[in-house]
Amino acid sequence: MSESWKEEWLPLQAKIGQSFGGEEVEWGADPVEQGAVRRFLEPLEFDCQLHTDVEMAKAHGHTNLVAPSSSLLSFAMPALWTPGRSVFVSEQRDAQIAGPAIRPLLPEEAPYCEGYFATDIEMDYLRPVLVGEHLGKRGRKLVGCSVKETKVGRGAFVTFESEIVTRQLEVVARVRTTLFFYKPVVAKQENLA
Repeated sequence: MSESWKEEWLPLQAKIGQSFGGEEVEWGADPVEQGAVRRFLEPLEFDCQLHTDVEMAKAHGHTNLVAPSSSLLSFAMPALWTPGRSVFVSEQRDAQIAGPAIRPLLPEEAPYCEGYFATDIEMDYLRPVLVGEHLGKRGRKLVGCSVKETKVGRGAFVTFESEIVTRQLEVVARVRTTLFFYKPVVAKQENLA
């Protein structure tokens, strides 16, 4: 079996260390809101007064409630859905995401891939984020590209690093996301006749 498919990824691997996102910020749909923080905490039953009691947050040096660190990516994402638009490309099972808010774009150096899914996410939190701040995501630095053949198809685990920033462009967190981009395996039909 030929391994030439791996060579298709060499141009992207040569770009490791380069940024593909520029300095433009993609802003979250809404500022960090007290009600959204409460809803984020509910299923976790995360009982920390820094997130629920303004006086307690102030007693610890903050000017407002603190958003849970694990919620920052949610607040930095644009809207996933808008009225009149479907989130998925079709009604079929395993349909891919249609909108650019989620579907990541590979640089033109990468081969075309039909499918993708996220495999890893790492975050470095640089300072607490407060209710009322508006967050956005900036940059897409390529930090890794590892080719692999899996049961779902041939492709590569691609890792990008981005920054979460405030309206004042202060970096409050760094995010590294790894996705597996692939060409699906075509299942062989067995003759059952």
